[in-house]
Amino acid sequence: MISSDIMSHNYHPRDLLAFDKISVTQPFWRGFETAKSQIGIEDNVFLHAGPAFTKLDEICQPIINSAAVGAVFEGLAKSLDDAVNMVRSGEIILKPAQDHNVVTPLAAVVTPNMPLHYVYDGNHGNHYCLTPINGGTGPAIRLGQRSYEAVEHLHWINGPMLDFMASGLGEGIELIPIASYGLSQGDDCHGRTIAATQQLFDELKSRLKSGLVSSEVADFFQKSPSMFLNLWMAATKTIMLAANGITGSSLITGMGGNGIRMGLQIAGLPGRWFTELASPPNGEIQENLSLDRRLGAIGDSAVVEALGLGAMQISSAPEQLKVFKDVLPVNYQARSDYLKIGNHYDFNKATLKIGITIRSINNFEKGPLVALGIIDRAGDLGRIGGGIYDPPLKLFKSAIDALDLSHEH
Repeated sequence: MISSDIMSHNYHPRDLLAFDKISVTQPFWRGFETAKSQIGIEDNVFLHAGPAFTKLDEICQPIINSAAVGAVFEGLAKSLDDAVNMVRSGEIILKPAQDHNVVTPLAAVVTPNMPLHYVYDGNHGNHYCLTPINGGTGPAIRLGQRSYEAVEHLHWINGPMLDFMASGLGEGIELIPIASYGLSQGDDCHGRTIAATQQLFDELKSRLKSGLVSSEVADFFQKSPSMFLNLWMAATKTIMLAANGITGSSLITGMGGNGIRMGLQIAGLPGRWFTELASPPNGEIQENLSLDRRLGAIGDSAVVEALGLGAMQISSAPEQLKVFKDVLPVNYQARSDYLKIGNHYDFNKATLKIGITIRSINNFEKGPLVALGIIDRAGDLGRIGGGIYDPPLKLFKSAIDALDLSHEH
């Protein structure tokens, strides 16, 4: 039922219908699948964050590096150098992950046979999203560095870590209660997922038949407070997909950057990307580094903010607020209050509004703020900082113009 405060905002009826759909979703983590088995991608197709690259020589170096690591992991290439040549020549084809119901963080690529979390909507049943296991600390593939250590780390994540998660998953885990608990403990479900990650670990551990967790896995979880993030990215996308295809709706259903362009999708024009050049997030980077080492905004984790969490929920995450206080615009709270539509009532431990429409952005004349890691453009140093990305208003205006035009035909 639509509340009176939502009605008083004078939302478009098609946007209210879209919100109604997403507000009753129940994302569950059911198990693991591969992109090859679930969506049928070919052996030489890898998936990346954000919209498509328009030409081969546009692909940013961190994604080239991650694709090289993925190719060696898959056994498609014998060496990283050979793999880089396969990417640059187009022998390995890169496609946007979100076009295939997949989300991936920062510069990480998804390869055809990589084990992926399978998250689905327990209410609607026909919406799902896949995502790789978070690489945690160490030479994770999301950092966009080319090394054999990154290949070894990928094997470990998809070995002992996968085994632990699969053993503890049982009949599946509902994700909103974990996110809700995290929010109540100062998480924002993007830049900070410490409490949710601990809750996830405790839940998996409690379900193990043996009750024993290897010290290696337990130690890795303790040192990797973002292990919940990828699961929540998939949950977020699954929630959004419930609104996909609602004619005339401007609700955001996809958002991400590929290091060169930031893109978004809306419910009323499913599958269509609207893009603008991606500037780097605004934030501190490693000392002695030139600002031009910052890669443009990258990662599908922007879906979290596009739903209304992350930097759009930062007022309930005091530690995150401290980190970004100098780079947040003065109207950050006003944006959060105005742009989000209403409550998802399964967030019982934290009052949470979700749902952002292009129409509201157009009225407010500012879009959702996104907290993102800052990646080394050269692909050598990995993550060099973190910051706030403020998407250009013309990105959203192009989407609403296209939506209006679609009604005229």
